[in-house]
Amino acid sequence: MAVKLQTIKDIRNYLSGELSEIYTGQESAAIADALISKVFGMNRLSYLLKENDIIEDRKKPEIIMRYCSELKTGKPLQYVTGETLFYDCKIKVNRRVLIPRPETEELVDLIVKENKGFAGSIIDIGTGSGSIAIALAVSIPLARVFGFDISTAAIRTANKNAVNNNAEVTFLIADLFRVDPSVLPKADVIVSNPPYVTDSEKKYMKKNVLDFEPHKALFVPDRDPLKYYRGILNLADHNLSPGGSVYFEINEVMGRQISDMLRLHKFVEIKILKDINGKDRIAKAKKDD
Repeated sequence: MAVKLQTIKDIRNYLSGELSEIYTGQESAAIADALISKVFGMNRLSYLLKENDIIEDRKKPEIIMRYCSELKTGKPLQYVTGETLFYDCKIKVNRRVLIPRPETEELVDLIVKENKGFAGSIIDIGTGSGSIAIALAVSIPLARVFGFDISTAAIRTANKNAVNNNAEVTFLIADLFRVDPSVLPKADVIVSNPPYVTDSEKKYMKKNVLDFEPHKALFVPDRDPLKYYRGILNLADHNLSPGGSVYFEINEVMGRQISDMLRLHKFVEIKILKDINGKDRIAKAKKDD
């Protein structure tokens, strides 16, 4: 029996039913809001006022049903629609880049608030989709922003996102563990959201994350969970200006180890900050003059 979606209300009910086995009611409602807003080009208030109107463009319900079929496989909404909103920037995403999280928005927000009017240089290490670098370039317009990643596909996506958001960012392809520091600019701020979920923590991850998001951007071996922070700080020894700052997103259980590592590299004013969920999530420090 063919499904007839004649109104936006029909669409909302359809999505709620179809996604009930995968998502909670609250999650499926949020997904419905996002899909309807994208397909119909209206915010939630606008379409709720018209939810009983007959849909004239019959292609739109077909698009919704196609998106729904993909979502039922467990594919994340952001990969289904090909985009996400990050710190007021529209970021294109695909399975070659990590979907940026709200916790990372908190990291960006902290940097923006602490660096108003900043006119120095910022390097985003492991830039992925470019979300952090682009958001900083847009919000701190006097800064010179750079980002690098080992993935050619990720840099390709980051460059497209920079163009789409009118952001002045220079993206480079580089391997953190092999790059010659002299080929990178000197930085006043280094920021990174590197892989920090240990392999043993995979069992706690949602299936849609494990099945669809790039593992290299997420996971680190249990035997060396701080390998990326070590690599970043080794680079910072050469490329971070005296008095410069580092900002990291971190695994909630590794704050003490990262603080110790920062001290070893002669950083001061070290702070471990909690995210909106009360978990240790951000490390920040200054390079000793």
